[in-house]
Amino acid sequence: MQSCNQTSVSHFILVGLHHPPQLGVPLFLAFLVIYLFTVSGNGLIILTVLVDIRLHRPMYWFLCHLSFLDLTISSAIVPKMLSGFLLDSRIISFGGCVIQLFSFHFLGCTECFLYTLMAYDRFLAICKPLHYATIMTRSVCNYLALGTWIGGTIHSLFQTSFIFRLPFCGPNRVDYFFCDIPAVLRLVCADTTINELVTFVDIGFLALTCFMLILTSYGYIVAAILRIRSADGRRNAFSTCAAHLTVVIVYYVPCTFIYLRPGSQEPLDGVVAVFYTVITPLLNPIIYTLRNKEMKAALRRLGGLREVHP
Repeated sequence: MQSCNQTSVSHFILVGLHHPPQLGVPLFLAFLVIYLFTVSGNGLIILTVLVDIRLHRPMYWFLCHLSFLDLTISSAIVPKMLSGFLLDSRIISFGGCVIQLFSFHFLGCTECFLYTLMAYDRFLAICKPLHYATIMTRSVCNYLALGTWIGGTIHSLFQTSFIFRLPFCGPNRVDYFFCDIPAVLRLVCADTTINELVTFVDIGFLALTCFMLILTSYGYIVAAILRIRSADGRRNAFSTCAAHLTVVIVYYVPCTFIYLRPGSQEPLDGVVAVFYTVITPLLNPIIYTLRNKEMKAALRRLGGLREVHP
C-alpha cells in the first residue's frame, strides 16, 4: 500500500457512540451523573484513606492508588464524550489524540499492574501473616506502587510511539468515542499488520501474565482461608478477597474482548469500551465500600457518625 511521506492530518473527528439525535441530551445527562458519582466516589475513598490513620496500611494505600487511577481514566475520556453529546463537538487535535491514547494506556496498564500487586498483598496478609509486617514495609509498599506507574509509562510510551510514527494522510474520522489503538490504526495509510500483531502480543502477554499471577495468588488464598477454623475469620477473609476478585473480573473481561481480537469492527466494541472506561471506575468504589467493614466504618467516622456495634 502506498503511504505518504509525512503525516498530513491535523485533527481527528470522534464519531462517538451511535445514537439517534433526540437521545443526545438524555445520554449527556446520564453520563454526566455517572461521571460526577465516579469523581466523588473515588475522591471520597482517597480522602478517607489519607485522613483516617487506621487505614494507613498497604491494602488501603493500594486502594487509594486504584481510586486515583479510576478517577483519572474517567476524566481522560468522559468530558470529551459529554461535549460530543451536548455541543456536537467531536473534533480532537492530532496532539490531543496522541495525549488521550497515551493517557488511557498509561493509566490502564498501571491499573493492570496494581491489581496484581493488590493480589500479592492479600496473599502475604492471609498466607504469611506472621511475616507480613516485615515483608510489606512502608518503603517496600512505596517502591512497588512506584513500579506499577513506571511500568505503565514504559508500556504506553512504546504503544503510542509505535502507532504515531506511521503516516496519517487520508481519512480522519475515528469510529469510536475516544482515541484508542484499534480505531486509530484503521486510519493509517500504510500496512498495520505488524502493529496489530505487536498490540495483540504486548497487551495479551501483559494481561495474561497479570491475570495468571492474580489467579495463582487467589488459589493459595482460598486454600489458606479454608484452613481457618473460625467461621467469622473465613467470612471476613472471603469478603475482602471477593471485593478485589470482583473488580479484577469486571476489569479484565471487557479488555480481553476489545484488545485480543485484532481488526475487529463490531458495533458491540463501543458498548464494551463504555463499560470499562465509564462504568468500571464507578463500580470500584461501590464494591470496595459496600463489602469492606473497615471502609464503611472509616466513612462513618469521616462523616462524624458514631459506629454502631451489635
